[in-house]
Amino acid sequence: MAQKTEAQVTIGGKTYTLSGYESEEYILKVAEYLNGKIDELTADSEYAKIPTDMRQLLLNLNIADDYFKMKAQNEELAALIDKKDNELYDIKHDLVAAQMKLGQAVDGGKSGKLSAK
Repeated sequence: MAQKTEAQVTIGGKTYTLSGYESEEYILKVAEYLNGKIDELTADSEYAKIPTDMRQLLLNLNIADDYFKMKAQNEELAALIDKKDNELYDIKHDLVAAQMKLGQAVDGGKSGKLSAK
């Protein structure tokens, strides 16, 4: 089993000790992402007027929005990779067929046959 990692992070102005099985760098990156989302929301002057529970809900909704957008982008890229893999397979097949035809043309169609002189 992997060893737990602890990291001191500051999220929303409060310091926490987080632990998990990811690297310290990863934990810090997650905290940085959360701080960025909090900063985005607090940049809107209306955000401060919203009750705390609604602010938390908006933060969660924004994070979920990012997640679903990235998930959709990942699915699009996976589909594109599959398409490119299929195109590459077809190109390789065409190349092999062309090489076989070229080989037959160069040999004059007599490849592998004995002839008398």
